[in-house]
Amino acid sequence: MTDATFTFRVDDDLKSKFTHAAKSRDRSGAQLLRDFMREFVNQHQVTVDNEESFRRQVEIGMDSAKAGELVPFKEVEALFAARRAASYAAEDSSE
Repeated sequence: MTDATFTFRVDDDLKSKFTHAAKSRDRSGAQLLRDFMREFVNQHQVTVDNEESFRRQVEIGMDSAKAGELVPFKEVEALFAARRAASYAAEDSSE
């Protein structure tokens, strides 16, 4: 992979504090900035992946609704009431 230069301005106080903090971790400022950039890119990709997954789930739900594949409110209400009861029971038994 080819390296590229990334240049930006930062005030002297921030640069000094950042350099000091980097040295306290036995790293250079450049190493930390690369680490921060990698972490940011990874977090961004996770967010993008989650958003895409959510959109797909919504599309599946919308397609199901359009096809008439709906669950009546009373069934949903009963299902979640049972889940809440089971959760409360598990919580009570762990105390």
